[in-house]
Amino acid sequence: MNGPNILDHLRVELADEVTSQRLDHKDFPTLDISPWAAMSLLQKSIRRGQKTWALRAVSTLLAISPERLWRRLGVIAFEDIGVGDFDAISLTISGLKGKTLRAEIGGEWVVAAHLVTRMCRSVKCRAADDLTFVTEMHPTYERARLNLTFQPIPKLLDTVCSDRSMIERAVALWYAIGTSRCPSPALRERKGDPWPVLDALCVRGYPNTVVEVAREGLRKTNCILAPFFILLWQECQQTENTIVPDKVPAESMVGPVPGWCLDMHVREGKASIARLLDTQSETARWLNNTMPSNKRRKVLEIALFRVESQIVDQRLHWPLGDDLRRMADLEAMGLEPARMQELLDLLRTELPLLDDLRRQVINSNPR
Repeated sequence: MNGPNILDHLRVELADEVTSQRLDHKDFPTLDISPWAAMSLLQKSIRRGQKTWALRAVSTLLAISPERLWRRLGVIAFEDIGVGDFDAISLTISGLKGKTLRAEIGGEWVVAAHLVTRMCRSVKCRAADDLTFVTEMHPTYERARLNLTFQPIPKLLDTVCSDRSMIERAVALWYAIGTSRCPSPALRERKGDPWPVLDALCVRGYPNTVVEVAREGLRKTNCILAPFFILLWQECQQTENTIVPDKVPAESMVGPVPGWCLDMHVREGKASIARLLDTQSETARWLNNTMPSNKRRKVLEIALFRVESQIVDQRLHWPLGDDLRRMADLEAMGLEPARMQELLDLLRTELPLLDDLRRQVINSNPR
């Protein structure tokens, strides 16, 4: 509602921070990898707090695909930092205004390096991503996904601001924002009306600054993570929390990068996952005995994300965030939680085998 003033203030704050601390671009050379591998390395390095890898990914993207860098930083802010560090989100979103702003306060490298360094050291909360996954996939909420599809926006807003479950509220907000703007393979298509909906959230008592940062995030990313952040922020303020590091699996290099950056979002990662399915590993046997053939690869990709890709160095633990993570880990795929946990445990022990397969893929397809 007073978004321009809020965002202008944040941009001044960003300029002040950037001026006081600058990193030398020469210390972080580019990597000979694809833009998709660089984006994956960037995001997962930020999750793990590995600044050097993250900044090398920044250098690489600025050299080969700068437009992907800035949108990806906006997504990472809501997907991986979330309610763990609102200041880091706010500054990151303020820096997405455009090249002119960034040129005025130091340039593309200086601004990106500052924001990425800030996010690497932030407390992380992946509740917005878990909420998105559960909202789309959890079988318990299929009726809500259907019943809310064609509700008028005022009724959807009533649900958003009600005491119904967070998943139902998220479905309602997604439809109100519009799946035409924030597409989903699981939700039905409807147009929505995003900017009046966000105005209405301010009127109904959601914090103005939080809403305006999310509004700018939605403008820049077209991603439902930003509106979901509003719901989660309000809920998180009412609960106690702790900060605990995730358990990090052993890692190894695969070509020029750590193996954990080669997941289902990277060509080499997809090929490695397909190879794992063709082995006699315990993971492959479990999938062959449990899942129909047309679902095995997707379930394996999701399982790999849960045990390796989503690892963060400083995770904010709070009741709803922990519930959403559990639902995303164990329930959203429609399997019995104990069976899904069995798959995750098997895959976790066979990550070294997957890294060997990743090396085979890299060696058979040199850049």
